[in-house]
Amino acid sequence: MPFKDVKRAFPDRDAKVLAIINQKGGVGKSTTAVNLAASLGEQGKKVLLLDLDPQGNTTSGYGIEKDDLTEDIYDALLQDFPIDKLVLDTVEPKVFLIPSTIQLAGAEIELVSAIARESILKTILSEIKDEFDYVFIDCPPSLGLLTINALVASDSLLIPIQCEFYALEGVTKLLESMKMVKSRLNPDLDVFGVVMTMYDRRTTLSNQVVEEVRKYFGNKVFKTIIPRNVKLSEAPSHGLPVSMYAHLSTGSLAYSKLAREVVRRG
Repeated sequence: MPFKDVKRAFPDRDAKVLAIINQKGGVGKSTTAVNLAASLGEQGKKVLLLDLDPQGNTTSGYGIEKDDLTEDIYDALLQDFPIDKLVLDTVEPKVFLIPSTIQLAGAEIELVSAIARESILKTILSEIKDEFDYVFIDCPPSLGLLTINALVASDSLLIPIQCEFYALEGVTKLLESMKMVKSRLNPDLDVFGVVMTMYDRRTTLSNQVVEEVRKYFGNKVFKTIIPRNVKLSEAPSHGLPVSMYAHLSTGSLAYSKLAREVVRRG
């Protein structure tokens, strides 16, 4: 269903806004954003993906050509462009996307002088968020003003952590930033969940990392673990979530299971 028909067809929801965040790059943030959204969509949930990373991997992960875009989230943040006019349909009928392009890279500098600079995203997102069950914000791998905006706009954090050496490196800094935002700007902010990614059950290291992360985060860690999977790596090059590219692959089945676990957490 096109986005323009969503508000008319469905009453306002109490949307859950989750920042998908880790200041380390390459941990599976965009992969989780794209595929968790698709799995929730297949399970009947209406999802908005907001790509806040200048790399735009979530945008291209749904087959959207960034070079063809005339506006993106940058224009809503800094040019007063109506956010509802940025929402694009995707190949998954119940998943919608606000895209990002490389022009967002300049936003960190431009936001410095903006009025209420930390809460711009929260303000503009409030116009549309309750038309969805879930809003996922794919954050950049840094703790600058774009990420601060995501933390202020979100209810909680979903943290992907890869099953690699130094997996927890940087997470302490992220949690410190979360506490700062919680104390000053968003008192309800908390960790919704931690998802382990790129798991290889054949290696001792992967198992050790899972054990270490579970000790650190306790029951915040999802039971579902996302494995290393070739189909997960291939799907973005086809502009599809893995559930459409290889429905029965281990990666697709894992994200479907994770989606059910996310719904159960409320």
